[in-house]
Amino acid sequence: QVLLQESGPGLVKPSQTLSLTCTVSGGSITTDYYYWNWIRQPPGKGLEWMGAIGYSGTTFYSPALKSRTSISRDTSKNQITLQLSSVTPEDTAVYYCARERGYDFGSWGQGTQVTVSS
Repeated sequence: QVLLQESGPGLVKPSQTLSLTCTVSGGSITTDYYYWNWIRQPPGKGLEWMGAIGYSGTTFYSPALKSRTSISRDTSKNQITLQLSSVTPEDTAVYYCARERGYDFGSWGQGTQVTVSS
């Protein structure tokens, strides 16, 4: 059973860069045909897909966030990293990492709350 755990600072100041890590256990992030996604949910709103990194390292980004988002991986640590630059209070959300294959988002982390505030 694959487990995903998000970690990172709970509070970020406006204009700074948010950095989150998703640590994966019970499965390799390089396993064929799996994609590792970052998804967020602002308070009172629906889920927003931010981007993903595939098993081969290819990255995909939401057009709305592409200019501010970077997703990378550390295969030695089996971790996925999200960086979101120039954050504003509108980036306040619960951030999730999720594993997907064939449009089936079958495994999710518990999520981590990030608040952007001075």
